[in-house]
Amino acid sequence: MRKLALTPLLLSLALALCCWLGNAAPGFAAGVLGDYLAKSQPGELVPGADRFGPPQGEPAIVPVYKSDRLLGFVYLNSDFTNATGYSGKPIEMLVGIDPKGVLTGFKLVEHKEPIILLGIPEKRILDVVNKLIGVDMTVVARGGAKPPRVDIVSGATVTVLVIGDSIVRSAIKLIRSNRLADGGPVAAVTTAPPDAAKIIDMDKSEVRDWQGLLADGALRRLQLSVGDVNQAFEKSGNAAAAARPEDGEPDASFIDLYAADVAVPTIGRSLLGDDGYQRLKARLKPGQQALLVAGSGKYSFKGSGYVRGGIFDRIELIQDNNSIRFRDRDHTRLGSVAAAGAPDFPEIALFLVPADFAFDPAAPWALQLVVQRVLDVRDKAALTFDLGYALPDSLLKRMQPAPVAAKPSPAPAASTAAPRVGEGQGSDEDPLWMRIWRGDLVKIGIGAAALGVLTLIFFFQNALVRRPLLYTWVRRGYLLFILVWLGWYANAQLSVVNVLTFVNSLMTGFSWQYFLSAPLIFMMWAATAAALLFWGRGPFCGWLCPFGALQELTNNIAQALKVPQYRLPWGLHERLWPIKYIIFLGLFGMSLYSTALAEQLAEVEPFKTSIVLKFARDWPYVVYALTLLTAGLFVERFFCRYMCPLGAALAIPGRIRMFEWLRRWKECGSPCQRCGNECPVQAIHPEGHINVNECIYCMHCQELYFDDHRCPHMIQVRLKREKREVMSSPSMRTGKGPDTLITAGGRPIAGLSAAPSPHLQPKA
Repeated sequence: MRKLALTPLLLSLALALCCWLGNAAPGFAAGVLGDYLAKSQPGELVPGADRFGPPQGEPAIVPVYKSDRLLGFVYLNSDFTNATGYSGKPIEMLVGIDPKGVLTGFKLVEHKEPIILLGIPEKRILDVVNKLIGVDMTVVARGGAKPPRVDIVSGATVTVLVIGDSIVRSAIKLIRSNRLADGGPVAAVTTAPPDAAKIIDMDKSEVRDWQGLLADGALRRLQLSVGDVNQAFEKSGNAAAAARPEDGEPDASFIDLYAADVAVPTIGRSLLGDDGYQRLKARLKPGQQALLVAGSGKYSFKGSGYVRGGIFDRIELIQDNNSIRFRDRDHTRLGSVAAAGAPDFPEIALFLVPADFAFDPAAPWALQLVVQRVLDVRDKAALTFDLGYALPDSLLKRMQPAPVAAKPSPAPAASTAAPRVGEGQGSDEDPLWMRIWRGDLVKIGIGAAALGVLTLIFFFQNALVRRPLLYTWVRRGYLLFILVWLGWYANAQLSVVNVLTFVNSLMTGFSWQYFLSAPLIFMMWAATAAALLFWGRGPFCGWLCPFGALQELTNNIAQALKVPQYRLPWGLHERLWPIKYIIFLGLFGMSLYSTALAEQLAEVEPFKTSIVLKFARDWPYVVYALTLLTAGLFVERFFCRYMCPLGAALAIPGRIRMFEWLRRWKECGSPCQRCGNECPVQAIHPEGHINVNECIYCMHCQELYFDDHRCPHMIQVRLKREKREVMSSPSMRTGKGPDTLITAGGRPIAGLSAAPSPHLQPKA
């Protein structure tokens, strides 16, 4: 997913590049079948073929020939069915199929899947998908066999399922359209189209209890026992999966799953209560539906691996060969069901059906449950179970025939859809990003509070650093929150990829609504942009970066365990600084040629491995991330200092900061070197000035600045103050001489002379 990088200098560069590259964009039409075929060979998709024919029909299919003999057809999966992956973008696959409906070959031509770009080899994905080659889809389209399923690749569950399902559903749709030469007619067995004469009866809104909803089918149930699931895997023919049965008694509950369309007034009022139903109505667009899904048992329909920003990979909404998986932004967690007699559920979810998904609530649909079984550390097996759903006739009504008008007028585009829920919204309907923000209020509130706390820390830094012990625990506690909540839980880890994709979006079509659709990411970038004007890159690198927090906290532990710490010689340290700028400029230049390639090279950042994926990746990536963290145990923030391209990207516009908040004494650097010697990232030059390009704003130098027991300047100030206090008390004088001061205990004050010396002032 692209996220917003608000860096002023990059914005200027990007606008200039837009003018330079502007003429290149119109020539490429992404998603057009012909563009992908121009980069493909016929034999890759249909074995033995040597040429493509002209496109036919809409959506387009292209015949493939060997000389003049027709061998099959090629089409684009996303032209026939939903193929949206984890990234929110379509996974474009060229599909080859012969005239009899047998799948012959596939080619992955375009995607934005981060799990493939950043870790899982593309070949491994295709090896799994290629198992569909040779499957006769005509039998499936006629109902003679169940749709085939691909095996799951651990770590890429959503991506593999989307690819496999899009191939199967698109092939079924093509075969049922009778556009293949020798496939034979299958129209008679095609699923009947939705009954356009029926719509939801919005006038019926009586409240029913749980059993009443179950009795008439307004609420549907899928119940599986441990024995049911084990038996299904045994019958699947997958010996490896069958050899790993579920634990527990055969009669034990595996999952007890319920689903209902709560945009229907009767169902919504019954399950959500009046207040809950009214809140739902305010969120829905005209004709949009919402599903309540509740489950209990040992198997979670959400999945323990689900994280914010991702996809619910264990359930799928299917209707008329179209399917969709719900994303985080579609989901709201519920604590209970309002219907009388409803059991307690550990998991209750409210899912909004995306408005762009062609969903007819009056027609049958299914919620498909994917049951996964781990085979080894790399692979999983999966089976599907369908929870079928159809609204009872008692909640539907027939449309009255439209009267014949004197002047014909175009029929409404949504004449067969359900009436709008939330009538009265009119043209004031809120855009999607606003509804996403409203649905994420808790996380947004926590994020805003965290940013507010950090703002207070910075504005009142002088009061805080005067109390070193308090400040140390405040900083460590804040970094721990950033690592655990913002990073590992919320996945709001910014990356140099954000900068590159932001620039790319300026060239291909910028949209604020797209960037606003990820609230926490947008908030972090907005806060970082504002901080650049006040303090430079330090607030993000030193306080808001989860990987930076991980480095510092692990180094704190290393120091507590007496792990030796190394400081590079200044000459070498200064020459290693530019490496991160070289890396950033290389990535930026590569992004102008290929954003996808630049995103792969951006793997120099270990953020995805250690924060987003929590080390659940192939071993080379894990070893790389652990190597950097290990180096950080000996050289604090090793990666931040020398390799981080995002830090380099932020340092460039950070030079324009408007204020200087870090205070220095005129003795700093000449002769005193204490701050420079103790700076955790060696951002203070031997001459005494702070390099804001490298400073992470840890404020350690500010602790020393006010410490009258460690800072030589403040020690002198303290001693002079004590001398004046002693001299102001006549009882403390003795007859031993005017230049010697003695305490009440009879001991001289160390290092203190009665001779005056000029008062030292801070630099302006």
